[in-house]
Amino acid sequence: MSLDYWRNIEGTYPFQAENENDMLKLKEGHNPVNLSTLEKQLIGIRRHLHQYPELSKEEFKTTDFIKKCLAEKGIQIRPTSLKTGVFADIAGESEGPSIALRAVIDALPIEEKTGLPYASKHKGIMHACGHDFHTAALLGAAFLLKENQDSLKGKIRLLFQPAEESGAGAAKVIEDGQLDSIDAVIGLHNKPDIPVGTIGLKTGPLMAAVDRFKVEIQGKGAHAALPHNGFDPIVGASQLIVALQTIVSRNINPLNSAIVTVGKINGGSTWNVIPDTVAIEGTVRTFDSEVRNQVKQRFLAVAAQISSAFSLKANVKWQSGPPPLCNDEAITELVRDAAHKARLQVIDPDPSTAGEDFAYYLEHIPGSFAFFGTGGDHDWHHPAFTIDETAIIKASYFLYESARRLLDSSMQE
Repeated sequence: MSLDYWRNIEGTYPFQAENENDMLKLKEGHNPVNLSTLEKQLIGIRRHLHQYPELSKEEFKTTDFIKKCLAEKGIQIRPTSLKTGVFADIAGESEGPSIALRAVIDALPIEEKTGLPYASKHKGIMHACGHDFHTAALLGAAFLLKENQDSLKGKIRLLFQPAEESGAGAAKVIEDGQLDSIDAVIGLHNKPDIPVGTIGLKTGPLMAAVDRFKVEIQGKGAHAALPHNGFDPIVGASQLIVALQTIVSRNINPLNSAIVTVGKINGGSTWNVIPDTVAIEGTVRTFDSEVRNQVKQRFLAVAAQISSAFSLKANVKWQSGPPPLCNDEAITELVRDAAHKARLQVIDPDPSTAGEDFAYYLEHIPGSFAFFGTGGDHDWHHPAFTIDETAIIKASYFLYESARRLLDSSMQE
């Protein structure tokens, strides 16, 4: 990587070019770091992880690889009851707050179509959400923090979290006690529609609560030519799908946000038979806990009433996922200051209706979650998804500087 980005910013960025061999030294309070070497190392780490993706709760080799990277730097790994995931501490010599930095490590059941020379070697599995980027960036931050451990005023806990895509990983990490005694938590997610060098920081709701539903509509099958002999669940399901859309349009305050989407319908086996059952599945997205509960209650009422009107029975299975992700104002302002010091352009991003289980952490302790620009052509979960690797070192330094900023703050007072 060219050093153009890092040059001529003395006084605002702690890396200063020393010679043309890219040997950089951190300014006062920081130890020497060869930025070029570190960046190459992190890109290599990211490409290795990209070639060997693993699904949620199956990240065994990824876990071993992360442990090896940390152990080589002498970073203390914490015990855990979880089968996958890595947790570690870097403690300074002086007392201070305890700050957690979090990355996720799992991949998706998607066949990669990037054509990259380091494309996934695991058929049908891909890092299509950029968690390889997240992991490499946090490892880079860990290496910088370890190099400057003696100057840290408190403790950094590293959370390499498994199973984000399944929506259960963060809750398991909390149950495992990895958030115990932690004062604040910081995380980020790559954002392909934001250019490299730009970061999105926002106080309050940033990502949506995620709920999943499945409705099995029980009727009575009959010959298609004799519909009066049965109770048609296909007609009932059709009416229910339409009626569910009125929850948002007629029950939710227009100044609030909610989404009700039916993404799957399954029923029938042939053209001339009315089936006994039809099943529909979908998702609800909200940014407010009260709205979330209101949508659920209306959903249950509409399903019961529509099915009753057609002499059917609706069995609703509701699966609650992560709550709304709401950033703490004070922590976000500290992180915003760190982003400016890292020479990042800070923007106020639009909230995303996607969900993130980082929200579970924010139910327990204050924190901030950022959208980090990686400048790509495809969005999350696309088979051709990729990232601009020049963003990795920037993300590492952002996490490093954010951790130091929070440690140096008076947040414990």
